[in-house]
Amino acid sequence: MKKNITVCLSFDFDAISVWVGTFHARSPSAISRGEFGRVGSERLLKMLNEWGVKATWFVPGHTADAFPETVAKIAAEGHEIGHHGYFHDRPKTPADEARDFDRATAALQRVTGQIPVGYRSPAAGLMPSTLECLRARGFLYDSSMMGDDFTPYYCRMGDQAPADGPFVWGRATPLVELPFTWGLDDFPAFEHVWTRNGVNPGLAAPSRIYEIWWGDFEYLYERLGAGVYILTMHPQSIGRGHRLLMFERLVERMRVRAGVRFTTMRAAAEDFRRNNPPPTTWGSSA
Repeated sequence: MKKNITVCLSFDFDAISVWVGTFHARSPSAISRGEFGRVGSERLLKMLNEWGVKATWFVPGHTADAFPETVAKIAAEGHEIGHHGYFHDRPKTPADEARDFDRATAALQRVTGQIPVGYRSPAAGLMPSTLECLRARGFLYDSSMMGDDFTPYYCRMGDQAPADGPFVWGRATPLVELPFTWGLDDFPAFEHVWTRNGVNPGLAAPSRIYEIWWGDFEYLYERLGAGVYILTMHPQSIGRGHRLLMFERLVERMRVRAGVRFTTMRAAAEDFRRNNPPPTTWGSSA
């Protein structure tokens, strides 16, 4: 079987925003964890440059304002800049979401000169209004949902999940979904976090995560033969030395396989749309 595997390396450069946004932290200790994201980003940029691989970086507007030199360097080296909200938090209302969204876009454009076409919601927490926010702003793709693993699909709007009745399918839209999964995300595995709701122990051995990440790739390569493999990583997590060594082994093992290419997520979404024309109307059921 001829292989056609697309690998997308994506980095959520949350930096300080995840601690002041999602976790509402004010401790200098927590904030310094986010600051390490700059260190990890520099290490990752060096590795990507050595490989000749372009990646997608989802950058909160807060990170662009806090680390403009690093974010500008990411864009200058040819990597895609994706939208990741401003404060890495879930806004309370659609109006709050729209303001946060546009503030983030303005920060990214000011620092990088790019207007993002791809979006990943902070902590994979789409609001019911988010897809309309993306549609109204002409976005190409989202990467926050988990309705498939290695096959992109078109997002729906208007799904309903009543507590007293069957699920109601919404309408297909031209917005491409590049599926996300927590299993191919480094943050839950590596970050030790205390919250009001409990403790995420984190600090997993990289060998354990290597087994999971390679296992999914091997299944895609050997059993399916074609698809899009997306890794979600955070510079402040994957950027520690022992984890970078694992990541390096993983990528080097993938790169020698025939029929494997590395692209940005924008390129993967554009390729999907070329081969799978989007719905011409939004009235058709998904």
